[in-house]
Amino acid sequence: MLDQQTINIIKSTVPVLEKYGKDITAQFYKTLFSKHPELLNIFNHANQKQGRQQTALANAVYAAAVNIENLGAILPVVKQIAHKHRSLGVLPEHYPIVGENLLQAIKDVLGDAATDEIIGAWGKAYGVIADVFISVEQDMYTEAKEQHGGWEGYRNFVVDRKVEESDVITSFYLRPEDGKPLASFKPGQYITVKLQPEGDAYTHLRQYSLSDAPGKDYYRISVKKESGSGVDGVVSNYLHNGILAGDVLPVTAPAGDFVLEMESERPVVLISGGVGQTPMISMLNTIAEKQPEREVTFIHAALNSSTHAMRDHVNRIVSEHDSFKSYVAYSEPTEGDRAAGNFDKDGFVDSKWLSGVVADRDNADFYFCGPVPFMKNIYQTLKSWGIPADRVHYEFFGPAGELEQAEVTAVN
Repeated sequence: MLDQQTINIIKSTVPVLEKYGKDITAQFYKTLFSKHPELLNIFNHANQKQGRQQTALANAVYAAAVNIENLGAILPVVKQIAHKHRSLGVLPEHYPIVGENLLQAIKDVLGDAATDEIIGAWGKAYGVIADVFISVEQDMYTEAKEQHGGWEGYRNFVVDRKVEESDVITSFYLRPEDGKPLASFKPGQYITVKLQPEGDAYTHLRQYSLSDAPGKDYYRISVKKESGSGVDGVVSNYLHNGILAGDVLPVTAPAGDFVLEMESERPVVLISGGVGQTPMISMLNTIAEKQPEREVTFIHAALNSSTHAMRDHVNRIVSEHDSFKSYVAYSEPTEGDRAAGNFDKDGFVDSKWLSGVVADRDNADFYFCGPVPFMKNIYQTLKSWGIPADRVHYEFFGPAGELEQAEVTAVN
């Protein structure tokens, strides 16, 4: 526990963190990778270059400072981050390295304002916060290893087959190389895949949502090929073009807390944009298998039919269940799309249209995932409808983002 003097000092630094938080975290990563380049094998390079990692960490540090008297208030965020850390292989021995470089970054950015008293208080606070993370993550490591079909660290999976779902999305069916049982998962969870494109000095870890129901003898991920020359493009293009059936990929056990509440019987509204559809397909397939009478409204937004993955699969599932409905919005439909009438909304998903297609919004559970602007729109719509927070569930792909001036998800 922290003494009151330390708590008071930490609370006094909140305005400083609000102003200089991103500067501190940017300096932190610069110093960290300079001293420990081996950690580049863990961190997402694309998120670093885009500044998303720095923002996520700044939000987390700020939240810890604000809630320093009651760290239990940020436990949900801690668990989200811990899921990411367990999936990436973050270990207890990494925490002292992070702490040392974080304190150094505070000194570097704040200069003389970072007194010995302030650095000492933050050193104590970091120790307490790190212990919370280590404890939560240790429980997750144990659970991942000891569950039926579970394992520790990375396990080799063979790419059984690749299926082109659209012009930009391909599914990879992965089976364990050792032929042993496969750990189950909760619909909405993800796995981490370790990749090292030819000529790259470092490994790249990418977390991909599982896109089929649990209980199969394979895992399926459905990956969007990113255009451009950025790091995301390098990794996704390597998967699409460089990984073939028969190749082996190291994979960690499923993780994540964005999961379908199977014990609920309330109507479910699944809303996705682009490749954000992948966890929703897992949820849809699971409900079809386990709760076929449950009411489901499946809403998907895509550019047009060329980028719309798994359309025929969703249509088939919906046609087989009287309680399921599906709606599609195309922001740039082709002439062929218009002629075929294979979409329901011409343009972007908006509040007015959603209001017309969601029949029982006052009783439904909402799950959504997609690009950040898309998610902000959905979030604000649900808030304006007065949907209780415990019935609104969402996940960012990547590190923490903001829907409403606050951190809402995990650091990757």
